[in-house]
Amino acid sequence: MQELAPGGIAPPFARYSHGIAADPGRRIVVTSGQLGVAPDGSVPDGAEAQARVCFDNLDAILAEAGGSRADVIRINAYVTAREHMAGYMAARDAWLAEADRLPASTLVIVAGFTRPEFVVEVEVIAAVPA
Repeated sequence: MQELAPGGIAPPFARYSHGIAADPGRRIVVTSGQLGVAPDGSVPDGAEAQARVCFDNLDAILAEAGGSRADVIRINAYVTAREHMAGYMAARDAWLAEADRLPASTLVIVAGFTRPEFVVEVEVIAAVPA
């Protein structure tokens, strides 16, 4: 897969790529948004802890599809307030720490989720080997 970083536009603000081109012969996997709900049903406090659970859940979904975080081409993330951005970004950057290539990424502030304790939701698109 190829990172797209055209000259003449400002570089990304954080650890993401402006775009990704997937190679032929890959299967697209789209996840639902994952909330910070641990396997036991608990929801940790704080954006970083919830985002880490989201990324753990995404790892499991990607593995089920025969892929991994290395196959992610796009991350869409949602937080309920600006103060949650740093915690989310710390978890995302840790999840991508060993990435050879960074996915495209969008982070949006939303009014809320289905339950007030949720402060982060993350979904990904991946191109896994067919």
